[in-house]
Amino acid sequence: MDAILSVEKVSLSFGGIHALSEVSLDVRPGEIFSIIGPNGAGKTSLLNSISGFYRPQEGEVCFDGQEITHLAEHKRAELGIARTFQNIELFKHMTVLDNLMLGAHVHLRSGILSGSVYWKWAEKEEIVFRETIEEIIDFLEIEHIRYQTVGHLSYGLQKRVELGRALALDPRVILLDEPMAGMTVEEKEDMVRFILDLNDERDVTVVLIEHDMGVVMDVSDRVAVLDFGKKIAEGEPDAVKEDAQVIKAYLGEDV
Repeated sequence: MDAILSVEKVSLSFGGIHALSEVSLDVRPGEIFSIIGPNGAGKTSLLNSISGFYRPQEGEVCFDGQEITHLAEHKRAELGIARTFQNIELFKHMTVLDNLMLGAHVHLRSGILSGSVYWKWAEKEEIVFRETIEEIIDFLEIEHIRYQTVGHLSYGLQKRVELGRALALDPRVILLDEPMAGMTVEEKEDMVRFILDLNDERDVTVVLIEHDMGVVMDVSDRVAVLDFGKKIAEGEPDAVKEDAQVIKAYLGEDV
């Protein structure tokens, strides 16, 4: 099956620090692809290179057959790549609804000038996106907090709102950077359910970074393992967790 997202020999350095060294991987349409590794392995740097936040010094990133290595972040979002962050990046002083509406801004075609001249068309466009946002609110079961200020919500609910904002982009691929970090057991169970449902029901390809190995092994179709910026293993979960290099990276055991 052709890859929807390809990373080919991507290398990224910050001064003398090599965050990524010739990392390659292919993500197939419709799968949940997890990226794991010890702290400092380069997982978030890889997601940042895919989303456009970082520009690798070497290698290529391709989406749906198109090279996007030097494409701006918002252009990648327009193509259908959305992401969440390890540290929540919401507008804390705004409501849940406003945060979700902002997530759809890359698809809005009416600016201030055109909106004032063709206000009826702009109004219709906003109504369509509002319907999409309400559907996301129902999907994530956050109807009861739609008008609440994000900064007053629990951590777990803020994580859910951030997922909703990413879904507002109507993505084909979503990059999730530790979406369950810091959550309670119940909150993790809810997030896992939402990830599985958006993959299955909404046909969104998922690239997941997660430290909870139980979750990774349960939900992933395939797993790639990074260590010190290099890919040391890739494959189905059962095979990866038995890989000698992976065991050594996590446990420090001799092989």
